[in-house]
Amino acid sequence: MGPNFHLLHPHLSPRSRLKPRTPFITMSSSKSRWANDDPEADALVAQRKREKEERRRAKAEKQQQEEQAKAQATQSQSTDAALDVDSGAPPKKRRRLSNEKQQYPLSEVEQQLKPAKSNLLQFPASEWGPCRHVDNFERLNHIEEGSYGWVSRAKEITTSEVVALKKLKLDNSPDGFPVTGLREIQTLLEARHQHVVYLREVVMGNNMDEVYLVMDFLEHDLKTLLDDMREPFLPSEIKTLLSQFISGLDFLHSQWIMHRDLKTSNLLMNNRGELKIADFGMARYYGDPPPKLTQLVVTLWYRSPELLLGAESYGPEIDLWSVGCIFGELITKEPLLQGKNEVDQVSKIFTLTGPPTPQSWPGFRNLPNAKSLRLPPTTGSSSLLPRARFPFITNASLQLLSSLLALNPASRPTAAECLSHPYFREDPRPKLKEVFPTFPSKAGMEKRRRRETPEAPKRGQEAPKLDFASVFGSHAGGDGGEAGAGFTLRLG
Repeated sequence: MGPNFHLLHPHLSPRSRLKPRTPFITMSSSKSRWANDDPEADALVAQRKREKEERRRAKAEKQQQEEQAKAQATQSQSTDAALDVDSGAPPKKRRRLSNEKQQYPLSEVEQQLKPAKSNLLQFPASEWGPCRHVDNFERLNHIEEGSYGWVSRAKEITTSEVVALKKLKLDNSPDGFPVTGLREIQTLLEARHQHVVYLREVVMGNNMDEVYLVMDFLEHDLKTLLDDMREPFLPSEIKTLLSQFISGLDFLHSQWIMHRDLKTSNLLMNNRGELKIADFGMARYYGDPPPKLTQLVVTLWYRSPELLLGAESYGPEIDLWSVGCIFGELITKEPLLQGKNEVDQVSKIFTLTGPPTPQSWPGFRNLPNAKSLRLPPTTGSSSLLPRARFPFITNASLQLLSSLLALNPASRPTAAECLSHPYFREDPRPKLKEVFPTFPSKAGMEKRRRRETPEAPKRGQEAPKLDFASVFGSHAGGDGGEAGAGFTLRLG
């Protein structure tokens, strides 16, 4: 091969010129002219082809078996989960992999209860925040002063809506914020009823002792109306007022709340014939059995006899006694029992109902103040009040009034039983609120006149203690004497 060989054969590289050419073995049917006619080589090539096909077939079968095994495992897990839900057995444990959160599959019941994210509804909820300032309200006029606060008529500046603004009395409170104010706020927030005054919010003044309750404004209180009316309410109007009053009280008692200061001045009414219970400064939660509570509650003219005799454990029966006093006041247009003090109050009660007996009031002698009570001999007593005191009411009215003013607390009906009394179903029926008469509002024009009525007991006030010798040594009508209707009473 000469030096110019690559010029004659340009397709051959220098590297290829140095090595001899190796013949290629092809798999075509037509044999190449370089192929070897050795039968052993042909057998070797065919064997390798068969082995390659077998490996491919084995791999496909193995992959198919793995998919079938995985499908069977998934089906068995879902079956076990369903059986666990039906039988109540705990779910089976599975191995936890590293860097994996421990999650358990939801059961069918949980999947049904779990709402979809796209179907969730969001509502605005109240959040904790500072109270508004009282400057958001413009005070129009002062209405009256109660035992636990001053009440004014005010107007919200932004909405021009008239509201009632009650400033709590926090002066000289030894315990900081008074518990009466806390109870009133808590009770009003819990007692959402159409016949209970609605507490809108609590606002603050410039100082920590300026706390105001913002409530719905109602034009009248029942005491002022009765004093200014020339004639008492009609029987149908009394039924309307009494049914609303007892309905609100029934709701309070169903929530285990005692009002403990029910009187006509704490019953508010608007010009649409709606009555609402107000002033929850002495309200208190109770239980069954009732806890040991203070006996100095309820304004004197509406206080039950067991409280006057020193009962330390009582229940909602004291509110029902106040309902009876208010019922009688609506009928006569005057307070039913106007005692000058505790002894005179008990005297007036026993004059109306008759003195207690072991038959009418079992166990009354066990009360602390009843042990010194000297009662006249009685021949017999009736369960009804004297008809001469209420000559113009029906028998059903007298029966309901007598049951509410029963000396024995266990004999008084509950608020729910009062609502189902035949008195509310007889003629005349309760007057509709839409046709109820309206009255000029004193609260919207001038300050309400202070009546000669006793105030509610104040928190921390002790029960009055009377001299034992002076009580037993005095005579009826004597100077400084505490006389009753044929008996005397010692308190303390």
